[in-house]
Amino acid sequence: MLDISRPELVVGVAGGGTMGRGIVQVLAQCGVRTLVFDSLPGVAHKAKDSIAQTLGKLAEKGRLTAAEVEASLARIEPVATLGAFEECHIVIEAIIENLEAKRELFHGIEAVVGDACVLASNTSSLSVTALASACRRPGRIAGYHFFNPVPLMRIVEVVAGELTEPWVTEALGALAKRYGHTPVHCKDTPGFIVNHAGRGYIPESLRVLMEGVADFATIDRILVEAAGFKLGPYALMDLVGLDISHGVMKSMYTQYFEEPRYKPSYLLEPRVAAGLLGRKTGRGWYGYGKDGAQEKIPESPAPAARATLAWVAPGAAALNELLAKLGAKIDAGAKPSAEALCFVAPLGRDATTSALELGIDPTRTVAVDPLFGFMKRRTLMTTPVTSAAARDAAHGLLAADGVPVSVIRDSAGFVAQRVVAHIVNVGCDIVQQRIASPEDLDRAVVLGLGYPSGPLAMGDALGAAKILAVLEALHELHKDPRYRPSPWLTRRARLGISLLTRD
Repeated sequence: MLDISRPELVVGVAGGGTMGRGIVQVLAQCGVRTLVFDSLPGVAHKAKDSIAQTLGKLAEKGRLTAAEVEASLARIEPVATLGAFEECHIVIEAIIENLEAKRELFHGIEAVVGDACVLASNTSSLSVTALASACRRPGRIAGYHFFNPVPLMRIVEVVAGELTEPWVTEALGALAKRYGHTPVHCKDTPGFIVNHAGRGYIPESLRVLMEGVADFATIDRILVEAAGFKLGPYALMDLVGLDISHGVMKSMYTQYFEEPRYKPSYLLEPRVAAGLLGRKTGRGWYGYGKDGAQEKIPESPAPAARATLAWVAPGAAALNELLAKLGAKIDAGAKPSAEALCFVAPLGRDATTSALELGIDPTRTVAVDPLFGFMKRRTLMTTPVTSAAARDAAHGLLAADGVPVSVIRDSAGFVAQRVVAHIVNVGCDIVQQRIASPEDLDRAVVLGLGYPSGPLAMGDALGAAKILAVLEALHELHKDPRYRPSPWLTRRARLGISLLTRD
């Protein structure tokens, strides 16, 4: 195996753009002599100048000393030709996302480096195996996918192609640790780990909007305040760009031969055509001012009406306790009296199904999502025939202590239940297919996507059996294979063991 700790280690970086500059910076800062090449004249020198400015700003903030900046810059060597890579132990490619261009570059690199030199591609979407198959020694080629900005996003996906030799990914993983990043290892599959695991959050949120369950701002509020995500799916699309998000969804769906779990939404096509791409165009789902500030979409105030008598479905003790604390008198009968407002707290099921199964009046039935607790935001769901008076009385009661309430139309799994269940299910299938280990999957999602926890830890925290129940209910109602539970989830839920348990 290549000794990554050796002081004379030399790494080449081909490409002086944004990603290339970030890679060069972290390498130089960790003590590695780094050669920089770009086919465009002067770009390699401009890359070093840009890094010098970045490091200078860090020094001004007290995060680096002047000596550390000087030492890091001394390790960066712009070179004019690929021939200078002859002495490199590792070469990292960071050029445009084009298979033929990357293959041509690797041919040129292979002509000058030694047989023990590792070649790594920073591709985010291309097959590492397809890239390596055109090379003389495909066993030494692996994927090495960084995230932008490289110095801040401290994760790198180490991707093994079908012919990649184990020592190669071991060396790249060790190098990542040397410059302070977390390496996550995976097989060469579409989306690797992070882009694959991301097929749960936005696609299912679009499905909720498509069904008319709630408007986009309400969906964002629920997933941020109730479920704990840092950014709602619609604000996230605006940040990334609707064109980018839509392109990734279509690409993943195609590459997985139309796997129903990854089906994109038609809702994005007209918005992209209209140029509503998000922050970069001044409007996406939200509008953005000249200062880049996102518009504030007001939330309707809670009605003054409040339910005074509430009947709560069996098995919803926490909801029963909450309503009593909010001032409602609890109807303790086996069936609700004619004056009582009926509250249910279904897992996976919609309000209509819950009312019919319990034999209660759907015109005075409402549902409250119990899965994420009631402390930060409450989600109130109606049946298609719930009266406006019943809806408003329930809304007013639930908002009596100042906690915000989102009112949505009937949906199996409310909003947060179904979106989180989809995230967990996609994650479970990634480990079921042995694309990545359970631990690397969760690390990658937390570091690469910024989720509050990884899909498997998320499922464990909420309860694997509950996640399974949500998916089974969604599948039963929609008859859509999109919601079929992963075998990994099903078995562990039935056994009562952690989703992180390997077999």
